[in-house]
Amino acid sequence: MLQNVISNVREQTPLIHCITNYVTVNDVANVLLACGASPIMADDEKEAEEMTSICKGTVINIGTLNARTVNSMILAGKKANELGHIVILDPVGAGATKLRTQTTMRLLQEVKFSVIRGNISEIKTVYQGSGTTKGVDADISDTVTEQNIDEVITFAQKLSQKTGAIIAITGAIDIVTDDKTAYIIRNGHPILSKITGTGCMLTAIIAAYCTANTKNILQSTVAAICAMGYCGEIAFAKVQKEISGTSSFRMHLIDALSTLDDVALIGGSKIEYRT
Repeated sequence: MLQNVISNVREQTPLIHCITNYVTVNDVANVLLACGASPIMADDEKEAEEMTSICKGTVINIGTLNARTVNSMILAGKKANELGHIVILDPVGAGATKLRTQTTMRLLQEVKFSVIRGNISEIKTVYQGSGTTKGVDADISDTVTEQNIDEVITFAQKLSQKTGAIIAITGAIDIVTDDKTAYIIRNGHPILSKITGTGCMLTAIIAAYCTANTKNILQSTVAAICAMGYCGEIAFAKVQKEISGTSSFRMHLIDALSTLDDVALIGGSKIEYRT
């Protein structure tokens, strides 16, 4: 399933337009370069459509949401839809404020997304139209566990059916599903939550992988999440060996993503398939 996903990215070098979180924009650009893609960050509405038209994939991330960029997101998303390009939504903090929730709902009404990626609280907000997100983190009451995983898969598949998008719920246990087929991914390490922007980085990697593998969006999303988690494991092992900390972890994470290939990803992935 994961064969050639990474090599296709490195061969095609897809250009990804990111309207994203200014807290994490530099790391997002760096991980796109590391995985073999090329980033463009442009969020002014006067150039959003034009910039999108020269790219093959678009990321809409509401992490540092403001009124100025909402229209840019709509324009970019609609242009990407018109061109048949990949569009990824990261509804960061949806459920935390009315602005974030209302913007997420508006985006879903006006733009067709290929993939929607968020933590469990954000995805529940997308599903219900309201939620209890703790800032940009998942509410502890929404944690995905072995006990409730089937229930989470069921609601994610209903959301996929409703939106037409692949749904990716990320956390300690990751779930990726369309309206019929689900994958459970157990790669990763808790230290990934201790540096800013790993979710934003992951959303960009999903965009790159899907853009270079448009016929296999579900599998490419699984591959991207496995890659991020597996590289997190590699980076943590290096941090432990060096007796270093989170800044070194961030560096090693990007290093691992830059050297990852299909063979290593297949060997390191921890995936469970369910129908």
